[in-house]
Amino acid sequence: MIIGLLICTIGLMPLVLALSMKSIYKESKLSTALFVYMLLVAIWQIDVGILYFADGLSEETALILFKLLRLGPTFSVPIVFYITCTILNDEPTILKRSNRFWIVLLKIFDKRTLYFLTAWSGIVYLINWFPVGIDSLHTNRTTFLPIDHYFPVYGPLSWVYFVHMLGFVLLMVIVYLTTKLMIDSNMRSFLRVFCIYSVFLIVSGFLNFFPEMGVISSSIGVIMFSTFIVHEFIKMNTQMKARYYQLMERQKKLDYTGSLAGSLIHEVKNTNQIIMGFSSLLDNKEALGKKDKVAVDMIQKSSEHLEGLTNNYKEYLKSSSVSIKKENIEIIINRAIGFLSEMLKEHEVTVQFTNNYAPLEAHVNKTNFEQLFINLIKNSIEAMPNDREDKKIIINTEIIEETIIIHLKDKGKGIPKGNWESIFDPFISYNERGMGLGLPFVKKTMIEHLGNINVVESSSEGTHFQLELPKNGIMNLKNE
Repeated sequence: MIIGLLICTIGLMPLVLALSMKSIYKESKLSTALFVYMLLVAIWQIDVGILYFADGLSEETALILFKLLRLGPTFSVPIVFYITCTILNDEPTILKRSNRFWIVLLKIFDKRTLYFLTAWSGIVYLINWFPVGIDSLHTNRTTFLPIDHYFPVYGPLSWVYFVHMLGFVLLMVIVYLTTKLMIDSNMRSFLRVFCIYSVFLIVSGFLNFFPEMGVISSSIGVIMFSTFIVHEFIKMNTQMKARYYQLMERQKKLDYTGSLAGSLIHEVKNTNQIIMGFSSLLDNKEALGKKDKVAVDMIQKSSEHLEGLTNNYKEYLKSSSVSIKKENIEIIINRAIGFLSEMLKEHEVTVQFTNNYAPLEAHVNKTNFEQLFINLIKNSIEAMPNDREDKKIIINTEIIEETIIIHLKDKGKGIPKGNWESIFDPFISYNERGMGLGLPFVKKTMIEHLGNINVVESSSEGTHFQLELPKNGIMNLKNE
């Protein structure tokens, strides 16, 4: 009985750790899901502990309790699936969305599969209540642990439970594979560790099926699993909070910059009015040649773009919102390329833009989106080494369900993987001439449109940016 009490006490360990974790991270959906999982692990361990009460419980009572508490390991499969769904749903962008294998794999993680796994777990649990699942208990003593304890006598359908738990291992392998698609390094690292430790826990539980091992092997697995998982969860949240506070400090700088921007907008608008006025006068002169007229036309378009941009900033500073209309994304990208035509010529860079959708439309702020692509293309131009032979920027589009995916690939010098996220932070620039505001503006604009931008791949041969934009994201939000 002492061994049984010890094992049950070990079973309380994951529950106590989970309660502590839940009290610290009250608003986290992930901590709630992990709490339920740890509760099931605790129930599983207590279920094992019951078998060591051979001198305190009758065989009949121990059998009923053993079958009852079997719900712990049985329902761990759907709860682990739910944890994975929670993490993936909170992940705004998935890498390599165009790969059909990954698209099919990600579609597995939805509510229908969760309901199926829950129902299937219920069937497996019910089978254990009948002799075809668990027939009875018998007293056992091993050389490994020379103490009398109960050991289950499994029925002809016990293989169903075994296959069910093997399915858990398969699920962990699938989850581990999907982590390759995740962009958030903290979540990716946590989910990988979670998979490894969960598989270790189940493998230690499988050893319980062998009478000569006793049923104590899973206790070792529970101790190690509980300690490591809680450690990794706290580590992940600590890193995320540290990053959040770092961003808050940068946001303070942005707020100060915003107050300065209000006074600068007025002066920029006045200067721009003068430029627009004189360019209109030049446009009316017949003596201008064809090239001069093209140059004047570009000055006028740039002035109109600057006027729209300053008006947007002015409106945003007043109401923290921008006007949204249905716009043609293809036209916006082509206009951005046009604005940078002289810079492209100067650096001998070509832009290859391919769009297979007509019309490619979404609800966006036209001026801000033009500036978004100006910033991206300009950054790509500046990132290309002078001695690069094939100076090219490739832009192409695709549509997955209701989301527009825009790929921008350049032949620049690349971005170190450790900087893939920080380049979107304000005032972080790896360009000597940069202020660190271009890419943060891009990120901010995408988020305002319920989209996102991330680095998919980057090496010394170039960088691949992926933009995801819901076609009706903003409008759907307003209609809710």
